[in-house]
Amino acid sequence: MKLNIFKYSGMLAVVVTAVSIAGFAAAEPKHGIAMYGEPQLPPDFVSLPYANPNAPKGGTIATGEVGTFDSLNPYILKGSPPWQLRFLGVESLMGRSWDEPFTLYGLLAESIEVGENREWVEFTLRPEARFSDGTPVTVEDVIWSYETLGTVGHPRYHGLWKKIESAEKTGERSVKFTFNEADRELALIAGMRPILKKAQWDGVDFADSSLDIVPITTSPYVVDQYEAGRVVVMKRNDDYWGKDLPFRRGTMNLDEVRMEFFGDGTAQFEAFKAGVLNSNREFNAQKWDQQYAFPAIDVGDVVKSVLPHERPSGITGFVMNTRREAFQDWRVRDALLHAFNFEFINNAMTDGKQPRITSYYSNSILGMKEGPADGLIKEFLTPFADELLPGALEGYTLPVSDGSEANRRNIRKALQQFESAGYSVDDTGVLVDANGTPFTFEILLKSGSSENIAIIELYTKALERVGITPTVTTVDGAQYKDRTTNYDFDMTYYRRGLSLSPGNEQYAYWGADGITEPGSRNWMGMNSPAAEAMIDKMLNSGSREEFLAAVRALDRVLTTGRYVIPIYQFNISRIAHAKELKYPENLPIYGDWIGWQPDVWWFEAD
Repeated sequence: MKLNIFKYSGMLAVVVTAVSIAGFAAAEPKHGIAMYGEPQLPPDFVSLPYANPNAPKGGTIATGEVGTFDSLNPYILKGSPPWQLRFLGVESLMGRSWDEPFTLYGLLAESIEVGENREWVEFTLRPEARFSDGTPVTVEDVIWSYETLGTVGHPRYHGLWKKIESAEKTGERSVKFTFNEADRELALIAGMRPILKKAQWDGVDFADSSLDIVPITTSPYVVDQYEAGRVVVMKRNDDYWGKDLPFRRGTMNLDEVRMEFFGDGTAQFEAFKAGVLNSNREFNAQKWDQQYAFPAIDVGDVVKSVLPHERPSGITGFVMNTRREAFQDWRVRDALLHAFNFEFINNAMTDGKQPRITSYYSNSILGMKEGPADGLIKEFLTPFADELLPGALEGYTLPVSDGSEANRRNIRKALQQFESAGYSVDDTGVLVDANGTPFTFEILLKSGSSENIAIIELYTKALERVGITPTVTTVDGAQYKDRTTNYDFDMTYYRRGLSLSPGNEQYAYWGADGITEPGSRNWMGMNSPAAEAMIDKMLNSGSREEFLAAVRALDRVLTTGRYVIPIYQFNISRIAHAKELKYPENLPIYGDWIGWQPDVWWFEAD
C-alpha cells in the first residue's frame, strides 16, 4: 500500500491559501468543485486515484455489527437502521473524493455552476440518471428530496434547508439553489444530499416508515433481502445506470454486501473466526496481537492489513451530559477526568499499545498545540476570555497518571475539584453535597459493547476512591438509540469522526441548537458562543493562517470544555479479511474511511 504522509500538509497549504479566492471568476459549468481552489482531477479523469479501474466484479463481503435494527430508512429520526444504508443505499448529485480534503465530482449531476461568491449553485442532471426501478431522476425528485429531508427528515438535513432562500427548476434537467446567507461551503453541502424518488412517497408519511418501505434510490446496491434485527443483504444492481462513469469506475465491485448483527462483540468475533464473516475491523491493539492467531490466519486464508491515514483523531470516549445538573459545573467534569485512570486502563485493555486522544483534532495539522495560545489563536479567543475555561488560553493537557491502580495524585486532584464545587466525603466514605445528598450518576451503555463495559468496570472501581457509586445501565440497541436521540442519559459512550475539512457540520456537532432539538450530535449539550464564533471564522477565513488558527482555537474550546473523557485514538486501521478480498495499493489520505470499504474493494479468487 502507498500513502503519502506529507501530501496533506502541502495540499492544505495550497488549497487553504486559496480561501481568499471567492470561488470561480465567472459562472460556468464544471465537472467538480473544491472547498478551496480547484479539484485535483481533470474533467477526463479515468477513475478516483484510490480505485482500481480494472477490478473484477463478483464475490461477497460479509461484515458484522453489534446490535440490531428496526428500520431500513436512514433518512429520518425514527427507528434504528443499519448505518451503512446512508452511504451504500443512496446517491447524491455530487460524490466525494476521499483523497482530497473536500472536493466533489459529478455523480447524478453532470455539471455544477456557482455564483461569483457562491451565493447560489446550479446543478444539471445527467440524462441517463435512473432510479433502481428504471425511472429517470427528475428535477422534481431533487427539489422534493431537499425539502422533505430538510423539514421532516433527520435533523442532520435541516440545517441546509434553513439556509436555502429558493430552490427552482431552471431547465429540463437543471436546478438552482440560492442561499440566504454568505457561506462558501453551502454550494458543496448542497451537492451531497440523498436523492429519493418522490412518487414512492405519494400518500405515505415519510417520517414514519420503518421496515415496511425500502426507499427507492439510484445506488449501485439495492436491498435484496433482510431479516429484522439479524441481517441485511444488499445486491449489486446489474442495470445500475452509472457503471461507466469515471467516478464509479473501479468501485462497487462486489456482487453482495452482507451486514450481520450480533448480540455482543464476542459473538461477532467468533462468527468471523468461523467464516460467517469475511472482513472484520479490530479496534483493540492487544486483541489484534493476541487473539488473531486462529487456523484460518495460520494457513493464510485470512490476512491482517494495517492501514495508515492522515485524518484527525476525532473524539472517542465517555461524554457527560451538561443538560444534567450534576455535570454543569466544569470542576465536576474535571474531577471525573482526573479519576479516569487512562494509563492503567490502557495497560489492562491494550497492553498500553493504543495512544490516547489528546484533543478533538489531534493526529493532524489542525490540532491544538501545546502551551499558551498565541498569534491569531489568542486574538480569536481573547474576546471570550470570561467564558473560556482554564487552559483554553494558558495551555492544557489531559491528566496523566503514573500507571498504578491507586492513581493517588490524580485522585487527590479529583477530590480537590469536587471540594471546590461544593462536595465533600462524609464519615461513611460517600461523596455528598452541602445537603448530604450523595453524588451519583448513571452510565448508559449499549448491550453487547463488551470493551466499553470492561472499561467502565475499571472506572467505577476508581470512582469508589472518591466516594462515588454510579449506576451502570445496559440497554438494547433500540432503547439506546431512543435515549441518546433524546439526550436521556448522564454519561455514555461517544464517538465522533472529524474530517480534514471541518465546516458547517461543526454547528450540528457543537452548536446551541442541539441543546434542546433531539437527534443532534451535540450529546454533551454544550452552549458555547466561543465555539460558534470559531466555526464562523473557520467558514469565512481569508487565508490559510486564519483557517488553521480558527480550527485550532475551536479545538482548544472543545478540549478544555472537559465534556468527554477521551480514550484511544485510532491512528491506524486494522482489518482482518479473507485473502480473496483485495483493495488498491494506493490509499486515500482519509485511509480506511466511509467510502473505502467496501466501495473500492473487490473479490479475486486464486
